[in-house]
Amino acid sequence: MKLFNDPNDAAAECVEGIVETYPGLQYLEGFPHIKVVFRADISGNTYDKVAVISGGGSGHEPAHAGYVGEGMLTAAICGDVFSSPPVDAVLAAIRTVTGPKGCLLIVKNYTNDRLNFGLAAEEAKSEGYNVEMVIVGDDCAITPPQVVVGRRGLAGTILVHKVAGAAAAAGHSLAEVAAEAEHASEIVGTMAVATSICTQPGQLKSERLNSEMMELGIGIDTKYVPITRGDSVVMMINGLGATPLMELMIAASRAVPLLPLEHGLAVDRVYTGSFFTSIDMTGFSISLMRADPTILQRLDAPTKAPFWPVGAEGFRTPIKIPVQLPPSRVETYQLQITKPEELSEQGRTIQVAIKAAANEIILLRRQLDEWDEIVGDGDCGTVMFRGATAILEDMNRYLLNDAARTVKQLGHSIRRVMGGTSGTLYKMLSIAAYLSLKEAPTITSKQLGANALEASIAAISKYGGAGAGHRTMLDALIPAVTVLKERLDAGENPVAAFVLSAKAAWNGAESTVNMKAQVTSFFVTSKKKKTTFFVS
Repeated sequence: MKLFNDPNDAAAECVEGIVETYPGLQYLEGFPHIKVVFRADISGNTYDKVAVISGGGSGHEPAHAGYVGEGMLTAAICGDVFSSPPVDAVLAAIRTVTGPKGCLLIVKNYTNDRLNFGLAAEEAKSEGYNVEMVIVGDDCAITPPQVVVGRRGLAGTILVHKVAGAAAAAGHSLAEVAAEAEHASEIVGTMAVATSICTQPGQLKSERLNSEMMELGIGIDTKYVPITRGDSVVMMINGLGATPLMELMIAASRAVPLLPLEHGLAVDRVYTGSFFTSIDMTGFSISLMRADPTILQRLDAPTKAPFWPVGAEGFRTPIKIPVQLPPSRVETYQLQITKPEELSEQGRTIQVAIKAAANEIILLRRQLDEWDEIVGDGDCGTVMFRGATAILEDMNRYLLNDAARTVKQLGHSIRRVMGGTSGTLYKMLSIAAYLSLKEAPTITSKQLGANALEASIAAISKYGGAGAGHRTMLDALIPAVTVLKERLDAGENPVAAFVLSAKAAWNGAESTVNMKAQVTSFFVTSKKKKTTFFVS
């Protein structure tokens, strides 16, 4: 039997319980989608240090809300159980706690976490916030040649939280805090062993592992972690949720002496407990981080985060009222501003181009669904149809005389109706293009589009982890922008250059026919597998 009121409310009720238990924490209103825990003693408008923000799916408590407090995280965003937090929740956290010195997002290396945090970062930048992001992938159970997306973020992420939080509390700049977090992420590795599978709220317990079986990672691999004989290390022994403290201490009693005796490593710090769990999974993980004077200084620095081993001070207040969601710093153009009375020549050109593209997608609906039935769930055309229809419905509100704002508004229309990874990717394309167009007013108009497309591709690659040859949408977009820039630089007529660019995109898409998909998780949502971008 499990103690849930409603499995669908488990994550939100957990957040409420956390803030009622710990006096230094507060939360934003906006359940069920907005589940943000932040330091109750600060305001983003006046906060004079770098904000450090992290988050991820619920079910891993005390990560991430348990590490919010002075000297560690400034805010944490909680998704539903094992689901990435939505973009709006991440953006709300940034707006709530980020002051003039900016914020650092610490993100575990899962595709949807990277995409949702990445899109929120780009949106925040467009509002004037200074934002950096560090990806943590400390899982040593995946060998380098096997994957492109990379190693998962596991319990070693908590050590990165502590290093970054202490650096921020010391008053360092955003660049310096990000550099320390990046360094910490590069010198930590984690492996885990599980003897049972976790039980998700409202579901039956899995019988995949019987009493004589376990799942084991390959161990701390030096291909990943630069630890050699003679080094000093920090060790974290982390319970996965249902392992008693007695068993964790037994693991510590065996693991700690082995490092100096068998591997020639000095153990400077040991942290034992349940820091990053998986609901009620039995088992534990071991994380090793190479220690140096700065790392030890950051780990030893004081913090009021309730689940860091030093504990927290203060008394519980009986009732907490949620704090209102902070507003966006910029105007929400897409729904509130009507079309100008008279379009400029550029505005008319943009209008014709958008209508033509949207209508063509609408005509392709059935064909795209048929292609998707072969490799996916058969809804690619339907999803694209929703996006194209929304664009046509919203067009009379677009600022068509302003190319940058129009591109941003396109993204809002798409995201309003296209869910999952597809909507996030297309919104990310639009926001990156908007930033490029907005920040490059001196470049000639024929170069603006190419530069904007190049910026969009860079954003997708950065946050999605894919590149050329990985059998994704980028295999069409990369050759398209390459040809477009080449032809424009050579003095080609922009229309002719675009036609050649479109042919290059088609050829790039065709080239994926014989490719092996390397980043299929790039298209996975919490409910369905999307194949929108590599159907060929």
